[in-house]
Amino acid sequence: MTDGRPLRLDAPREEALAHAARLVEEAWGSFDRFRPEEPPLDDRVRALIRADLPEHPVPVHEALDDAARILDESIAQPRPRYFAFIGSSGLPIGAIGDLLAHTYDINLAVDARAATVVEHQAVRWIGAFVGFPVASGAFTSGGTISNLTALAAARERALPGSRHAGLGGERPVVYCSEEVHYSVTRAVELLGIGSDRLRAIPLDALRRMRPDVLAETITADRAAGDTPVAVVASAGTTLTGAVDDLDAIANVCDQSGVWLHVDGAYGLPAAAVRPELFAGLERADSCSVDAHKWLYLPKACGVVMSRHADAFEESFSHEQGYLPHQRHELHAADITLEYSRPFRALKAWLAFRAHGAAQFRDAIARNLDEADLLYRRAQSSEDFEVMDAPPQLSIVPFRHAPAGVPMDAHNQRLADAIQADGRIYLASALIDGEVWLRPCFVNFRTTEEDVEAIVDVARELGAELTSGAA
Repeated sequence: MTDGRPLRLDAPREEALAHAARLVEEAWGSFDRFRPEEPPLDDRVRALIRADLPEHPVPVHEALDDAARILDESIAQPRPRYFAFIGSSGLPIGAIGDLLAHTYDINLAVDARAATVVEHQAVRWIGAFVGFPVASGAFTSGGTISNLTALAAARERALPGSRHAGLGGERPVVYCSEEVHYSVTRAVELLGIGSDRLRAIPLDALRRMRPDVLAETITADRAAGDTPVAVVASAGTTLTGAVDDLDAIANVCDQSGVWLHVDGAYGLPAAAVRPELFAGLERADSCSVDAHKWLYLPKACGVVMSRHADAFEESFSHEQGYLPHQRHELHAADITLEYSRPFRALKAWLAFRAHGAAQFRDAIARNLDEADLLYRRAQSSEDFEVMDAPPQLSIVPFRHAPAGVPMDAHNQRLADAIQADGRIYLASALIDGEVWLRPCFVNFRTTEEDVEAIVDVARELGAELTSGAA
Protein backbone atom coordinates (compact mmCIF):
# COMPACT_ATOMS: atom_id res chain seq x y z
CA MET A 1 0.00 0.00 0.00
CA THR A 2 1.10 3.60 -0.56
CA ASP A 3 2.23 5.74 2.39
CA GLY A 4 0.64 8.97 1.16
CA ARG A 5 3.65 10.11 -0.83
CA PRO A 6 3.24 10.33 -4.64
CA LEU A 7 4.58 7.83 -7.16
CA ARG A 8 4.37 4.80 -4.89
CA LEU A 9 3.08 1.52 -6.28
CA ASP A 10 0.14 -0.31 -4.74
CA ALA A 11 2.35 -3.36 -4.17
CA PRO A 12 5.91 -3.76 -2.89
CA ARG A 13 8.57 -3.13 -5.53
CA GLU A 14 9.88 -6.65 -5.03
CA GLU A 15 6.49 -8.08 -5.98
CA ALA A 16 6.24 -5.87 -9.05
CA LEU A 17 9.73 -6.88 -10.13
CA ALA A 18 8.97 -10.57 -9.63
CA HIS A 19 5.77 -10.22 -11.64
CA ALA A 20 7.65 -8.46 -14.45
CA ALA A 21 10.34 -11.16 -14.35
CA ARG A 22 7.69 -13.84 -14.89
CA LEU A 23 6.37 -11.94 -17.91
CA VAL A 24 9.91 -11.64 -19.32
CA GLU A 25 10.50 -15.36 -18.78
CA GLU A 26 7.30 -16.17 -20.67
CA ALA A 27 8.35 -13.87 -23.51
CA TRP A 28 11.80 -15.45 -23.78
CA GLY A 29 10.20 -18.88 -23.89
CA SER A 30 7.91 -17.81 -26.72
CA PHE A 31 10.89 -16.43 -28.69
CA ASP A 32 12.53 -19.85 -28.68
CA ARG A 33 9.91 -21.18 -31.11
CA PHE A 34 8.07 -19.71 -34.06
CA ARG A 35 4.44 -18.70 -33.89
CA PRO A 36 1.99 -20.18 -36.42
CA GLU A 37 0.57 -16.70 -36.99
CA GLU A 38 0.77 -13.14 -35.73
CA PRO A 39 -2.14 -12.58 -33.32
CA PRO A 40 -4.68 -9.83 -34.08
CA LEU A 41 -5.39 -7.09 -31.57
CA ASP A 42 -7.89 -8.41 -29.05
CA ASP A 43 -10.70 -6.43 -27.43
CA ARG A 44 -8.69 -5.67 -24.30
CA VAL A 45 -5.81 -4.13 -26.30
CA ARG A 46 -8.21 -2.17 -28.51
CA ALA A 47 -9.82 -0.70 -25.41
CA LEU A 48 -6.44 0.16 -23.90
CA ILE A 49 -5.20 2.02 -26.94
CA ARG A 50 -8.43 4.05 -27.13
CA ALA A 51 -8.22 5.13 -23.49
CA ASP A 52 -7.69 8.77 -22.46
CA LEU A 53 -4.96 9.97 -20.10
CA PRO A 54 -5.43 8.06 -16.81
CA GLU A 55 -6.18 10.32 -13.87
CA HIS A 56 -5.99 7.57 -11.25
CA PRO A 57 -3.80 4.46 -10.93
CA VAL A 58 -4.69 0.87 -11.62
CA PRO A 59 -3.03 -2.00 -9.73
CA VAL A 60 0.55 -2.40 -10.89
CA HIS A 61 0.06 -6.11 -11.65
CA GLU A 62 -2.81 -5.24 -13.97
CA ALA A 63 -0.76 -2.55 -15.70
CA LEU A 64 2.15 -4.95 -16.20
CA ASP A 65 -0.13 -7.64 -17.62
CA ASP A 66 -1.63 -5.13 -20.03
CA ALA A 67 1.83 -4.02 -21.14
CA ALA A 68 2.82 -7.65 -21.79
CA ARG A 69 -0.40 -8.22 -23.74
CA ILE A 70 0.32 -5.18 -25.95
CA LEU A 71 3.88 -6.35 -26.58
CA ASP A 72 2.74 -9.89 -27.40
CA GLU A 73 0.33 -8.51 -30.00
CA SER A 74 3.06 -6.43 -31.65
CA ILE A 75 5.48 -7.57 -34.35
CA ALA A 76 8.42 -8.92 -32.35
CA GLN A 77 11.78 -8.99 -34.12
CA PRO A 78 13.36 -11.51 -31.70
CA ARG A 79 11.22 -14.36 -33.04
CA PRO A 80 13.21 -16.88 -35.11
CA ARG A 81 11.14 -16.44 -38.28
CA TYR A 82 11.28 -12.67 -38.41
CA PHE A 83 13.30 -12.03 -41.58
CA ALA A 84 12.15 -8.54 -42.59
CA PHE A 85 14.52 -5.58 -42.84
CA ILE A 86 17.54 -6.03 -40.51
CA GLY A 87 16.10 -6.86 -37.13
CA SER A 88 17.26 -7.10 -33.55
CA SER A 89 17.07 -10.39 -31.72
CA GLY A 90 17.07 -9.10 -28.14
CA LEU A 91 19.84 -11.18 -26.55
CA PRO A 92 18.60 -11.97 -23.02
CA ILE A 93 21.79 -10.90 -21.28
CA GLY A 94 21.47 -7.59 -23.12
CA ALA A 95 17.95 -7.10 -21.79
CA ILE A 96 19.23 -7.78 -18.28
CA GLY A 97 22.02 -5.26 -18.90
CA ASP A 98 19.44 -2.67 -19.93
CA LEU A 99 17.46 -3.31 -16.75
CA LEU A 100 20.55 -2.76 -14.61
CA ALA A 101 21.65 0.32 -16.55
CA HIS A 102 18.21 1.92 -16.43
CA THR A 103 17.86 1.12 -12.73
CA TYR A 104 20.98 3.12 -11.91
CA ASP A 105 20.05 5.73 -14.55
CA ILE A 106 23.63 6.85 -15.03
CA ASN A 107 24.23 9.77 -17.39
CA LEU A 108 27.35 9.32 -19.48
CA ALA A 109 27.49 12.89 -20.77
CA VAL A 110 30.09 13.75 -18.14
CA ASP A 111 32.44 11.62 -16.12
CA ALA A 112 30.58 8.74 -14.46
CA ARG A 113 33.69 7.03 -13.09
CA ALA A 114 33.48 3.26 -13.55
CA ALA A 115 30.70 3.48 -16.14
CA THR A 116 32.74 5.88 -18.27
CA VAL A 117 35.74 3.55 -18.19
CA VAL A 118 33.53 0.58 -19.11
CA GLU A 119 32.16 2.46 -22.13
CA HIS A 120 35.70 3.11 -23.36
CA GLN A 121 36.53 -0.56 -22.79
CA ALA A 122 33.42 -1.77 -24.64
CA VAL A 123 34.24 0.46 -27.62
CA ARG A 124 37.74 -1.06 -27.72
CA TRP A 125 36.29 -4.57 -27.50
CA ILE A 126 33.98 -4.00 -30.46
CA GLY A 127 36.85 -2.49 -32.43
CA ALA A 128 38.97 -5.55 -31.64
CA PHE A 129 36.10 -7.87 -32.61
CA VAL A 130 35.77 -6.37 -36.11
CA GLY A 131 39.46 -5.56 -36.59
CA PHE A 132 39.41 -1.76 -36.41
CA PRO A 133 42.14 0.20 -34.58
CA VAL A 134 40.09 2.42 -32.26
CA ALA A 135 41.60 5.61 -30.88
CA SER A 136 38.33 7.38 -30.11
CA GLY A 137 34.71 6.28 -30.06
CA ALA A 138 31.39 6.21 -28.26
CA PHE A 139 28.08 4.43 -28.09
CA THR A 140 25.15 6.02 -29.93
CA SER A 141 21.49 5.33 -30.58
CA GLY A 142 22.32 3.68 -33.91
CA GLY A 143 23.66 4.01 -37.42
CA THR A 144 21.94 7.30 -38.21
CA ILE A 145 23.65 9.14 -35.35
CA SER A 146 26.91 7.22 -35.85
CA ASN A 147 27.12 8.21 -39.51
CA LEU A 148 26.18 11.80 -38.74
CA THR A 149 28.89 11.94 -36.06
CA ALA A 150 31.56 10.54 -38.37
CA LEU A 151 30.65 12.88 -41.22
CA ALA A 152 30.73 15.86 -38.85
CA ALA A 153 34.32 14.90 -38.02
CA ALA A 154 35.11 14.53 -41.72
CA ARG A 155 33.62 17.95 -42.49
CA GLU A 156 35.74 19.62 -39.82
CA ARG A 157 38.90 17.95 -41.17
CA ALA A 158 38.15 18.98 -44.74
CA LEU A 159 36.93 22.48 -43.84
CA PRO A 160 38.55 23.50 -40.53
CA GLY A 161 36.41 25.92 -38.56
CA SER A 162 33.24 25.17 -40.50
CA ARG A 163 31.47 24.05 -37.31
CA HIS A 164 31.71 27.67 -36.11
CA ALA A 165 31.64 29.74 -39.30
CA GLY A 166 29.32 27.56 -41.33
CA LEU A 167 29.94 26.52 -44.88
CA GLY A 168 29.58 29.99 -46.41
CA GLY A 169 30.60 29.83 -50.04
CA GLU A 170 32.24 26.42 -49.72
CA ARG A 171 31.17 23.60 -52.03
CA PRO A 172 31.60 20.39 -50.03
CA VAL A 173 30.96 16.98 -51.58
CA VAL A 174 30.44 13.50 -50.09
CA TYR A 175 30.73 10.27 -52.07
CA CYS A 176 28.89 6.98 -51.63
CA SER A 177 27.57 4.01 -53.56
CA GLU A 178 24.23 4.08 -55.36
CA GLU A 179 22.82 1.85 -52.62
CA VAL A 180 24.03 3.78 -49.59
CA HIS A 181 21.77 3.79 -46.53
CA TYR A 182 19.41 6.78 -46.35
CA SER A 183 20.96 7.81 -43.02
CA VAL A 184 23.91 9.17 -45.01
CA THR A 185 21.53 11.30 -47.06
CA ARG A 186 20.02 12.62 -43.84
CA ALA A 187 23.46 13.32 -42.41
CA VAL A 188 24.66 15.45 -45.33
CA GLU A 189 21.40 17.38 -45.22
CA LEU A 190 21.68 18.09 -41.50
CA LEU A 191 25.37 19.03 -41.78
CA GLY A 192 24.61 21.68 -44.40
CA ILE A 193 26.40 19.81 -47.17
CA GLY A 194 23.14 19.05 -48.95
CA SER A 195 21.85 15.87 -50.51
CA ASP A 196 22.32 17.45 -53.96
CA ARG A 197 26.05 17.27 -53.22
CA LEU A 198 26.02 13.59 -52.34
CA ARG A 199 27.65 11.82 -55.28
CA ALA A 200 26.22 8.34 -55.91
CA ILE A 201 28.96 6.24 -57.50
CA PRO A 202 27.87 3.42 -59.87
CA LEU A 203 28.06 -0.24 -58.86
CA ASP A 204 30.02 -3.15 -60.24
CA ALA A 205 28.65 -6.63 -60.94
CA LEU A 206 28.73 -7.45 -57.21
CA ARG A 207 26.80 -4.26 -56.38
CA ARG A 208 29.89 -2.59 -54.89
CA MET A 209 30.99 1.00 -55.38
CA ARG A 210 33.40 1.26 -58.33
CA PRO A 211 36.74 2.67 -57.10
CA ASP A 212 37.80 3.75 -60.60
CA VAL A 213 34.72 5.93 -61.05
CA LEU A 214 35.16 7.24 -57.49
CA ALA A 215 38.72 8.39 -58.25
CA GLU A 216 37.63 10.05 -61.50
CA THR A 217 34.75 11.84 -59.78
CA ILE A 218 36.91 13.18 -56.96
CA THR A 219 39.47 14.49 -59.48
CA ALA A 220 36.77 16.16 -61.56
CA ASP A 221 35.15 17.75 -58.50
CA ARG A 222 38.44 19.18 -57.26
CA ALA A 223 39.14 20.64 -60.71
CA ALA A 224 35.70 22.29 -60.60
CA GLY A 225 36.43 23.93 -57.25
CA ASP A 226 34.52 21.52 -55.02
CA THR A 227 35.88 20.26 -51.69
CA PRO A 228 35.71 16.47 -51.19
CA VAL A 229 34.72 15.89 -47.56
CA ALA A 230 34.35 12.13 -47.23
CA VAL A 231 33.80 8.83 -48.97
CA VAL A 232 31.22 6.57 -47.33
CA ALA A 233 31.90 2.92 -48.10
CA SER A 234 29.34 0.25 -47.24
CA ALA A 235 30.30 -2.82 -45.24
CA GLY A 236 27.04 -4.57 -46.03
CA THR A 237 24.39 -2.58 -47.89
CA THR A 238 20.87 -2.71 -46.53
CA LEU A 239 19.41 -3.74 -49.88
CA THR A 240 21.55 -6.77 -50.80
CA GLY A 241 24.36 -7.04 -48.20
CA ALA A 242 27.08 -5.99 -50.66
CA VAL A 243 30.47 -5.11 -49.16
CA ASP A 244 32.44 -2.44 -50.99
CA ASP A 245 36.08 -3.10 -51.86
CA LEU A 246 37.44 -1.27 -48.82
CA ASP A 247 41.11 -1.71 -49.71
CA ALA A 248 40.69 -0.26 -53.20
CA ILE A 249 38.57 2.61 -51.88
CA ALA A 250 41.15 3.29 -49.16
CA ASN A 251 43.78 3.59 -51.90
CA VAL A 252 41.67 6.24 -53.62
CA CYS A 253 41.15 8.11 -50.36
CA ASP A 254 44.85 7.99 -49.49
CA GLN A 255 45.83 9.32 -52.91
CA SER A 256 43.25 12.11 -52.82
CA GLY A 257 43.49 12.96 -49.12
CA VAL A 258 39.81 12.32 -48.43
CA TRP A 259 38.32 10.95 -45.21
CA LEU A 260 37.07 7.35 -45.49
CA HIS A 261 34.07 6.37 -43.37
CA VAL A 262 32.86 2.76 -43.40
CA ASP A 263 29.16 2.36 -42.70
CA GLY A 264 29.15 -1.08 -41.11
CA ALA A 265 25.93 -0.72 -39.16
CA TYR A 266 24.60 -4.02 -40.47
CA GLY A 267 27.47 -6.04 -41.87
CA LEU A 268 30.67 -5.15 -40.06
CA PRO A 269 30.38 -7.82 -37.31
CA ALA A 270 30.87 -10.41 -40.08
CA ALA A 271 34.46 -9.17 -40.31
CA ALA A 272 35.09 -11.34 -37.26
CA VAL A 273 34.22 -14.39 -39.37
CA ARG A 274 35.19 -13.38 -42.91
CA PRO A 275 37.97 -10.81 -42.44
CA GLU A 276 39.12 -11.16 -46.04
CA LEU A 277 35.85 -9.64 -47.24
CA PHE A 278 36.59 -6.49 -45.21
CA ALA A 279 40.29 -6.09 -46.05
CA GLY A 280 41.23 -2.43 -45.78
CA LEU A 281 38.89 -1.64 -42.89
CA GLU A 282 41.86 -0.82 -40.68
CA ARG A 283 42.77 2.00 -43.09
CA ALA A 284 39.43 3.80 -42.69
CA ASP A 285 39.31 7.04 -40.72
CA SER A 286 36.05 6.07 -39.03
CA CYS A 287 33.46 3.32 -39.00
CA SER A 288 30.10 2.51 -37.45
CA VAL A 289 28.51 -0.66 -36.09
CA ASP A 290 25.01 -1.31 -34.81
CA ALA A 291 25.42 -3.85 -32.03
CA HIS A 292 21.63 -4.18 -31.98
CA LYS A 293 21.76 -5.76 -35.42
CA TRP A 294 24.35 -8.49 -35.92
CA LEU A 295 25.70 -8.52 -32.39
CA TYR A 296 22.17 -9.49 -31.33
CA LEU A 297 21.74 -6.90 -28.55
CA PRO A 298 18.47 -5.10 -27.77
CA LYS A 299 17.98 -1.66 -29.32
CA ALA A 300 19.41 0.87 -29.17
CA CYS A 301 23.11 0.15 -29.26
CA GLY A 302 25.21 1.77 -31.97
CA VAL A 303 28.94 2.50 -31.92
CA VAL A 304 30.98 5.06 -33.84
CA MET A 305 34.78 4.76 -33.90
CA SER A 306 37.77 6.59 -35.35
CA ARG A 307 41.45 5.75 -35.54
CA HIS A 308 42.21 9.42 -34.84
CA ALA A 309 42.22 10.29 -31.15
CA ASP A 310 41.03 13.87 -31.64
CA ALA A 311 38.57 13.40 -34.51
CA PHE A 312 35.33 13.75 -32.60
CA GLU A 313 36.69 16.27 -30.08
CA GLU A 314 37.45 18.69 -32.92
CA SER A 315 33.84 18.52 -34.03
CA PHE A 316 31.90 18.51 -30.77
CA SER A 317 33.81 19.78 -27.73
CA HIS A 318 32.75 22.93 -25.87
CA GLU A 319 33.83 24.53 -22.63
CA GLN A 320 30.83 25.44 -20.50
CA GLY A 321 30.57 26.49 -16.87
CA TYR A 322 28.25 23.58 -16.15
CA LEU A 323 30.61 21.09 -17.81
CA PRO A 324 33.82 21.59 -15.82
CA HIS A 325 36.78 19.45 -16.83
CA GLN A 326 38.15 19.05 -13.35
CA ARG A 327 40.34 16.09 -14.30
CA HIS A 328 41.44 17.50 -17.65
CA GLU A 329 39.78 14.60 -19.40
CA LEU A 330 37.25 14.64 -22.20
CA HIS A 331 33.66 13.93 -21.35
CA ALA A 332 31.43 11.99 -23.70
CA ALA A 333 29.57 15.23 -24.41
CA ASP A 334 32.82 16.46 -25.99
CA ILE A 335 32.79 13.75 -28.64
CA THR A 336 29.10 13.01 -29.24
CA LEU A 337 25.85 14.74 -30.14
CA GLU A 338 23.94 13.73 -27.03
CA TYR A 339 24.02 15.21 -23.56
CA SER A 340 21.57 12.84 -21.87
CA ARG A 341 23.32 9.56 -22.62
CA PRO A 342 22.10 6.24 -21.18
CA PHE A 343 24.63 3.53 -20.35
CA ARG A 344 24.18 1.67 -23.65
CA ALA A 345 27.66 0.20 -23.39
CA LEU A 346 26.78 -1.96 -20.40
CA LYS A 347 24.75 -4.50 -22.38
CA ALA A 348 27.58 -4.94 -24.91
CA TRP A 349 30.17 -5.25 -22.14
CA LEU A 350 27.99 -7.70 -20.23
CA ALA A 351 27.24 -9.76 -23.35
CA PHE A 352 30.93 -10.22 -24.19
CA ARG A 353 31.63 -11.13 -20.57
CA ALA A 354 28.76 -13.64 -20.40
CA HIS A 355 29.24 -15.27 -23.81
CA GLY A 356 32.76 -14.51 -25.05
CA ALA A 357 33.72 -13.40 -28.53
CA ALA A 358 33.93 -16.98 -29.84
CA GLN A 359 30.20 -17.56 -29.30
CA PHE A 360 29.38 -14.39 -31.22
CA ARG A 361 31.58 -15.54 -34.10
CA ASP A 362 29.82 -18.91 -34.08
CA ALA A 363 26.38 -17.28 -34.20
CA ILE A 364 27.36 -14.98 -37.08
CA ALA A 365 28.86 -17.92 -39.00
CA ARG A 366 25.61 -19.82 -38.51
CA ASN A 367 23.61 -16.93 -39.98
CA LEU A 368 25.95 -16.84 -42.97
CA ASP A 369 25.38 -20.57 -43.48
CA GLU A 370 21.62 -20.03 -43.27
CA ALA A 371 21.82 -17.41 -46.01
CA ASP A 372 23.81 -19.79 -48.17
CA LEU A 373 21.26 -22.54 -47.53
CA LEU A 374 18.35 -20.37 -48.67
CA TYR A 375 20.24 -19.25 -51.76
CA ARG A 376 21.05 -22.85 -52.77
CA ARG A 377 17.52 -24.06 -52.02
CA ALA A 378 15.89 -21.30 -54.10
CA GLN A 379 18.50 -21.57 -56.85
CA SER A 380 17.80 -25.29 -57.30
CA SER A 381 14.02 -24.79 -57.49
CA GLU A 382 12.39 -24.23 -60.87
CA ASP A 383 9.76 -21.88 -59.45
CA PHE A 384 12.20 -19.43 -57.80
CA GLU A 385 14.80 -16.95 -59.04
CA VAL A 386 17.87 -15.70 -57.19
CA MET A 387 20.44 -13.05 -58.00
CA ASP A 388 23.38 -14.06 -60.18
CA ALA A 389 25.96 -13.82 -57.39
CA PRO A 390 25.63 -15.71 -54.09
CA PRO A 391 25.04 -13.54 -51.00
CA GLN A 392 28.13 -11.84 -49.63
CA LEU A 393 26.56 -11.65 -46.17
CA SER A 394 23.17 -12.72 -44.85
CA ILE A 395 20.65 -10.95 -47.10
CA VAL A 396 19.20 -13.23 -49.80
CA PRO A 397 16.90 -11.57 -52.35
CA PHE A 398 14.80 -14.12 -54.25
CA ARG A 399 11.59 -14.18 -56.28
CA HIS A 400 8.76 -16.59 -56.84
CA ALA A 401 8.73 -17.14 -60.58
CA PRO A 402 5.78 -19.24 -61.78
CA ALA A 403 5.24 -19.26 -65.53
CA GLY A 404 2.89 -16.78 -67.10
CA VAL A 405 2.44 -14.22 -64.29
CA PRO A 406 3.57 -10.59 -64.06
CA MET A 407 6.58 -11.06 -61.80
CA ASP A 408 6.65 -7.73 -59.97
CA ALA A 409 2.93 -7.60 -59.23
CA HIS A 410 2.92 -11.25 -58.18
CA ASN A 411 5.85 -10.92 -55.78
CA GLN A 412 4.42 -7.79 -54.19
CA ARG A 413 1.13 -9.60 -53.62
CA LEU A 414 3.11 -12.54 -52.28
CA ALA A 415 5.01 -10.35 -49.81
CA ASP A 416 1.70 -8.95 -48.57
CA ALA A 417 0.23 -12.46 -48.32
CA ILE A 418 3.24 -13.71 -46.34
CA GLN A 419 2.87 -10.92 -43.79
CA ALA A 420 -0.87 -11.54 -43.50
CA ASP A 421 -0.29 -15.29 -43.11
CA GLY A 422 2.16 -14.76 -40.24
CA ARG A 423 4.04 -18.08 -40.21
CA ILE A 424 7.11 -16.20 -41.40
CA TYR A 425 7.63 -12.47 -41.61
CA LEU A 426 9.57 -10.82 -44.43
CA ALA A 427 9.25 -7.80 -46.68
CA SER A 428 9.68 -6.95 -50.33
CA ALA A 429 12.41 -4.73 -51.75
CA LEU A 430 12.81 -2.88 -55.03
CA ILE A 431 16.12 -3.88 -56.67
CA ASP A 432 16.92 -2.42 -60.10
CA GLY A 433 13.25 -1.56 -60.47
CA GLU A 434 12.12 -5.14 -59.77
CA VAL A 435 10.21 -6.48 -56.75
CA TRP A 436 12.10 -9.12 -54.78
CA LEU A 437 11.47 -10.90 -51.51
CA ARG A 438 14.32 -9.96 -49.17
CA PRO A 439 14.90 -12.09 -46.08
CA CYS A 440 17.82 -11.25 -43.78
CA PHE A 441 19.40 -13.57 -41.22
CA VAL A 442 20.65 -11.79 -38.08
CA ASN A 443 18.94 -13.84 -35.35
CA PHE A 444 20.79 -16.30 -33.14
CA ARG A 445 17.54 -18.26 -32.63
CA THR A 446 16.96 -19.07 -36.33
CA THR A 447 17.44 -22.71 -37.39
CA GLU A 448 17.72 -24.53 -40.70
CA GLU A 449 14.09 -25.57 -40.26
CA ASP A 450 13.15 -21.90 -40.16
CA VAL A 451 15.12 -21.30 -43.36
CA GLU A 452 13.35 -24.15 -45.13
CA ALA A 453 10.03 -22.64 -44.04
CA ILE A 454 10.74 -19.51 -46.10
CA VAL A 455 10.72 -21.48 -49.35
CA ASP A 456 7.84 -23.73 -48.32
CA VAL A 457 5.55 -20.89 -47.24
CA ALA A 458 6.44 -18.70 -50.23
CA ARG A 459 5.74 -21.58 -52.61
CA GLU A 460 2.45 -22.47 -50.93
CA LEU A 461 1.10 -18.92 -50.83
CA GLY A 462 2.46 -18.14 -54.28
CA ALA A 463 0.61 -21.13 -55.71
CA GLU A 464 -2.61 -19.96 -54.04
CA LEU A 465 -2.21 -16.54 -55.62
CA THR A 466 -1.64 -17.89 -59.10
CA SER A 467 -4.53 -20.35 -58.82
CA GLY A 468 -6.90 -17.64 -57.66
CA ALA A 469 -7.48 -19.33 -54.33
CA ALA A 470 -6.36 -16.24 -52.42
